[in-house]
Amino acid sequence: MSGNLFEAAGLDDGAPRPLADRLRPKRIEEVIGQDHLLAPDRPLGRMLAAKRLSSIVLWGPPGSGKTTIARLLAQGTGLAFEQLSAVFSGVADLKKAFERANERRRVGKGTLLFVDEIHRFNRAQQDGFLPYVENGTVILVGATTENPSFELNAALLSRAQVLVLERLDDEALETLLSRAEEVEGRPLPLTPEARAALRRMADGDGRFLLNLAEELFAAPTGSPPFDPEQLTGIVQKRMPLYDKAQEGHYNLISALHKSLRSSDVDAALYWLARMLAGGENPLYIARRLVRFAVEDIGVADPQAVVQALAAKDVYDFLGSPEGELALAQSVIYLATAPKSNAVYKAFGASRRAAGETGSLMPPKHILNAPTRLMKDLGYGKGYQYDHDTEEGFSGQNCFPDDMERVQLYTPAERGFEREIGQRIAYWNKLRRQREPGQ
Repeated sequence: MSGNLFEAAGLDDGAPRPLADRLRPKRIEEVIGQDHLLAPDRPLGRMLAAKRLSSIVLWGPPGSGKTTIARLLAQGTGLAFEQLSAVFSGVADLKKAFERANERRRVGKGTLLFVDEIHRFNRAQQDGFLPYVENGTVILVGATTENPSFELNAALLSRAQVLVLERLDDEALETLLSRAEEVEGRPLPLTPEARAALRRMADGDGRFLLNLAEELFAAPTGSPPFDPEQLTGIVQKRMPLYDKAQEGHYNLISALHKSLRSSDVDAALYWLARMLAGGENPLYIARRLVRFAVEDIGVADPQAVVQALAAKDVYDFLGSPEGELALAQSVIYLATAPKSNAVYKAFGASRRAAGETGSLMPPKHILNAPTRLMKDLGYGKGYQYDHDTEEGFSGQNCFPDDMERVQLYTPAERGFEREIGQRIAYWNKLRRQREPGQ
């Protein structure tokens, strides 16, 4: 398949063409926002200068230029351009593409096989590329919006360099709008504030931005400049890029968790709002808040887990959107609470100790003796009832007889754990006083 997407659709030059297609770059220098890959001293820039292309996977958000770059790479290296979409193609389409590539190879012509949404192919289909990539029948350029580490075979990844495209920044989006105005021969009917709002609506997606601009150019000639509120009524805002089952999901929950841990309440609220705007299940967020309360706060503030569980109960009772306010309240409480991972570390240390010591018996004095035999064996002998002592503390050793005492829990000097630390120090003092010879 050669030519551009418009030609591939079987349309002649006189047919109406979408603005995004009319503005598709004709030269690699016209691609915006990806200089970290396309500059002369960068990976793709060096490949083009040498006219030697290796198989690559372009990983980036929608509208960042993956298809355009692949087409221009073929053009710049003299390769025939074959395009497939994993959404619409199957094994038969792949076989035909490889057959055409083999025919070109016989006459000394190479083929760049561009596979859009390559992550949609299953593992077996991905394996089908390997022999044709290895023997040079095709130079594979895959495009994906998903993390290749999760979605592509290790064998395929070992034969292709992964290059990361960035979402278009504000400057790049403004360049696109200027180009659109040049092609249309008139300015967009927007106030400066609405123009900035339009760029924000695009959320880094160049193609979406041009589609929005095309809607505005279709407004009646002579329309007054639209303000941000009027703009919202004309065009639809792009939903945030967020996949609840893939990398976006894990990135944002990580950002929320680490913002809470850093006691950055404003950042934590921002990431909460981002997840809710992306359609995340609020109960998933609630579960993560409960986990954070016990993992990163613990008994430094015993109310933290109570607040997190209450937020879950409120959301269960009210639902969206009212119940989301309870999640925000919990985020604020957790972010501003004293932090301690002492409980988390103590539990980890106790599990390691239990694994290392095997099946040591508890000391007999802390065992119950419900039968005569157990009493005869010494179960419960010498046990001191703590409440009968003056301090309410016996100081008896409760570790196995063949195990040295170990300190598993070290409270932090923050929040309620400071009080706990003082209690432990007091009990340790009494315990030492009750040791033989003291």
